[in-house]
Amino acid sequence: MSVRPRCDRTLAWRALQGHYQAHGRTLDLREAFARDAGRVDAFSCQAPEVFADLSKNLWDLATHKLLIELAGECGLAERRDAMFAGEAINTTEGRAALHTALRAPRGSGAPFANEVHAVLDAMLAYAEQVRDTAASGIRDVVNIGIGGSDLGPQMVVPALHGVAHPQIRFHFVSNVDGHDITPVLQRLQPASTLFVIASKTFTTQETMANAAVARQWFVDQGGRDIARHFVGTTTNLAAAAEFGITTTFGFWDWVGGRYSMWSAIGLPIAIAVGAGHFRALLAGAHAMDRHFATEPFERNLPVLLGLLDVWYRNFHGFTSRSVAPYHQGLKRLPAYLQQLEMESNGKGIDREGRPVGYATAPVIFGAEGTNAQHAFMQLLHQGPQAAAADFIDASVNERLSANALAQADALAYGTADATLPSYRRHPGNRPSSILKFKAFRPRDLGRLIALYEHKVFTQGVLWNINSFDQWGVELGKQMAQNHLSRST
Repeated sequence: MSVRPRCDRTLAWRALQGHYQAHGRTLDLREAFARDAGRVDAFSCQAPEVFADLSKNLWDLATHKLLIELAGECGLAERRDAMFAGEAINTTEGRAALHTALRAPRGSGAPFANEVHAVLDAMLAYAEQVRDTAASGIRDVVNIGIGGSDLGPQMVVPALHGVAHPQIRFHFVSNVDGHDITPVLQRLQPASTLFVIASKTFTTQETMANAAVARQWFVDQGGRDIARHFVGTTTNLAAAAEFGITTTFGFWDWVGGRYSMWSAIGLPIAIAVGAGHFRALLAGAHAMDRHFATEPFERNLPVLLGLLDVWYRNFHGFTSRSVAPYHQGLKRLPAYLQQLEMESNGKGIDREGRPVGYATAPVIFGAEGTNAQHAFMQLLHQGPQAAAADFIDASVNERLSANALAQADALAYGTADATLPSYRRHPGNRPSSILKFKAFRPRDLGRLIALYEHKVFTQGVLWNINSFDQWGVELGKQMAQNHLSRST
């Protein structure tokens, strides 16, 4: 790839600084809507079965144009194409980042297609065997993992509850604190339980500690045939065999943990929803992949969302963004996005090893609507600091949709009624984006997750950081192991 200037050394960045000082910081959404009856149309974007209303963001056509120019100067298209081609864009680890290949259909020309579909077919066949409860006897599935090996399945299974197996319960254990696994085990019977041990290396400290507890419980409760009741999603076949596991499904070093739910790590999802719905989840993500790969930046939803984040983080100085999905099944989406965004882009060193001179990832927080309205939305409406907000309208419930739209309106317009006491006034002019789904099926969830993945990638390219390593996480693991070594 050709050498591109860092974002803060581009002509567009300097133009954005001048634009912000002259117009951007004083833009008023109420005035903008009053002046332009077509603002919603001008700042909306249609992606595959996702409609995004971006009109309530603090930008105008000049901002939009300059941000697009910034993406061009930073080489976003070139880096995007390199990712899809399987180049080693994870430079600190010398790896590709090919999660997109995991959901590419046969014949699409994606890298590693034969290997990917061989594992996918085997995993889905196994999932169907488990789902045949009359033959398998399985009534409870326990996923033991942490980080990306936990957050993806833990988020997706309840989100797709409507199409999940009605006779199998799903449990997720991640914390090494025994208060996580103990109450789960108390509800189980060994003969009807399947444990999924999710660890690429089969050495993850928390996961292996919990796996050992589960195996001991299984033996103590009279369980028989560990090999039948424990399955591994791992590449370390020798360690799995030593544990007693003979059925494993592997994946590759180009699958990052927080991008791994599309791989064998998605086994609990496949057991929950079945092979057809799992393939629909993949197909939805692939549709968003193609949108990101082919649409011009002006109509490219992941790109536009990433550019807005740069605008808020680096010019407006916003330190956080909230995510409020209006769908109860998506209650774990904010936690999933916390890892996706802050582990990916919580970096202070650029791709050339230099300290960045600008802010990177915002702090992500959120909860499902309408619970969010009775928790942190007070701060967004009347707190002295502003934060951007994403409202995900993924419900066919009119009451929920009305609440999502009302929150966006209240943030944008506020109320300055002079007859009200000051503590009841709302400053307004606070930005938000609305993502609207007409339905919420497995393919829609796939689109939503891939949308955020590519948005995070866009951010990382513009900030010139490696979005695919996590050395801060690794340091904490190492130090914890040092403490454990000294205590034994």
